[in-house]
Amino acid sequence: GDIADPAMAERAVAGCDVVLHQAAIPSVPRSIEDPIGTHRANVDGTVSLLTAAKSAGVKRVVFAGSSSVYGNAAVLPKREDMRPHPLTPYALQKLISEQYCQLFTSLYGLETVTTRYFNVFGPRQQPGSPYSGVISLFIDAFSKGQTPTIYGDGKQTRDFTYVADVVSGVLRAAEAPGVSGEVINVAVGGRISLLELVRTLQVIFKAPLEPAFRPERAGDVRDSQADIAKARRLLGYEPQVTFEEGLRKTVEWYRAAR
Repeated sequence: GDIADPAMAERAVAGCDVVLHQAAIPSVPRSIEDPIGTHRANVDGTVSLLTAAKSAGVKRVVFAGSSSVYGNAAVLPKREDMRPHPLTPYALQKLISEQYCQLFTSLYGLETVTTRYFNVFGPRQQPGSPYSGVISLFIDAFSKGQTPTIYGDGKQTRDFTYVADVVSGVLRAAEAPGVSGEVINVAVGGRISLLELVRTLQVIFKAPLEPAFRPERAGDVRDSQADIAKARRLLGYEPQVTFEEGLRKTVEWYRAAR
């Protein structure tokens, strides 16, 4: 169903104590191409879901926020108290949605928590779309013996976070006391360049494939790294899976799935 449809949202949350709001069109390029359609899914869908949750007596909504709201902040790591600077419709839509969450908390008393994600990766992430995450696209290319494509110089960095760690943070946000209305980074707190990603995949696949470079894409953030002190303090959160370990697990899943 479509969560922007109020009747569908009401059915989805009926009887729920906690709602984990993961629904979105999570693509920067697609939001640039289709700001109206992505706004409907990402903002209207969030308002629809929050309204349904309030009416159904849901205790807490945990919203999947995005590190894209920080934009190209000059300071690293990125903290939750920094002024947002969204560069794309997707980033703005995520910011508006987390502000709607806080509004529903202050105005209606609905408990909400926003967990800001930073480049989540892991098994079951599908590579079959140009909007897919860079890791799934690179794994797909390496598995086929094809050249991975990097937009830019490859020195841009990301706080790649294995999906199991993100799940841990979300579940903690669903249960932790005293965090209603908060926005919390859920990530690793490190930085990996796209060139380092390629080198690691070269080792895992035992393949010396070199990337092809293309011009930078509009709206791409140069560097991303989370400050996770707040998650540690409020949620008792601690990432458990290293980048290389998570990458190997993802490659293993991909090989088995193929």
